[in-house]
Amino acid sequence: MRATGRAVVLVVLTVGLLASVGVAVTVGPADLSIGTVWLVVADHLGLARSDVPPLREHIVWDLRLPRVLGAAAVGAGLAAAGAVMQTVIRNPLADPYLLGVSSGASLGAVLVIVAGVGSGVVAVGGGAFVGALTAFAAVVAVAGRRAALAPTRVVLMGVAVAQLCAALTSFVIIWVGDPHATQSITFWLSGSLARAGWAELAWAAPVLVAVLGLVGWHARALDAFAFGEEAAATLGVDVIRVRWLLLVATALLTAVLVAMSGAIGFVGLIMPHAARLLTGPDHRRLLPVVALAGAIFLIWVDTAARTLFEPRELPVGVLTALLGVPAFVILLRRREVRG
Repeated sequence: MRATGRAVVLVVLTVGLLASVGVAVTVGPADLSIGTVWLVVADHLGLARSDVPPLREHIVWDLRLPRVLGAAAVGAGLAAAGAVMQTVIRNPLADPYLLGVSSGASLGAVLVIVAGVGSGVVAVGGGAFVGALTAFAAVVAVAGRRAALAPTRVVLMGVAVAQLCAALTSFVIIWVGDPHATQSITFWLSGSLARAGWAELAWAAPVLVAVLGLVGWHARALDAFAFGEEAAATLGVDVIRVRWLLLVATALLTAVLVAMSGAIGFVGLIMPHAARLLTGPDHRRLLPVVALAGAIFLIWVDTAARTLFEPRELPVGVLTALLGVPAFVILLRRREVRG
């Protein structure tokens, strides 16, 4: 892709993201306009004063806007993390949950819900975050130092830890036998952005920006990884250091995002492949495109999840799976035709 085409794609996606945020906030049972949304935002940012009624202001600022921005953050983070994982592990089926982070987060959240520790969203998110980091630490500890030279070893340990955490999660659910707790757990495990608020965004957004900046800084190293470890080392890349740095960074980002939204599948698997159709393998072009595309995608999937069957709400993970499986089949068929 030429520089002009790259700039056009980035501009279109950026405008699309801003438009998606504005329009998605207006979608719902309350009658809101884009003008109302921007007036409320401008008022809270100190750019202008609005005469929007308090109830509508509450709907925009406290309920819908943080959820839409949370969907954008989760979509961007999972998509970018998936692109990095697929390159570092050198596996086109890799996604951000490959290292057991999602299953560890699920186990941590379930233990908090069952034990009734703390209160509400903060406690569940905290339990999920601790569980995710504990699972990743277990993968790193068992895989050992040689794991940096053998990515397959990390993958296998990630799968093993994920299966162990999933089994423990099922055991806890069955052992407790509380229908109310089971319903809450099932909804959380399927992924939901209903808990996303300004407090969650306050600590998720800085991590997202930091990790995206870090992986963007190592875009050339990621390009070298695509040719194999020996080629990367020949090009001057410290393979062990860079691989561990990127694995830890993406695991931390995934842990933060899963703590906010639960496990939302297929975003980190599908979006990198879709973005490569536009940009090719160059990570300087791929990373911003995949982050913007992932943000837009999850905004609209979450909007559909909360509005299609009102007053009921679907878990976001259900819709991403329903959309992701056919999309993945189409991508595979296109690759076969090109091959």
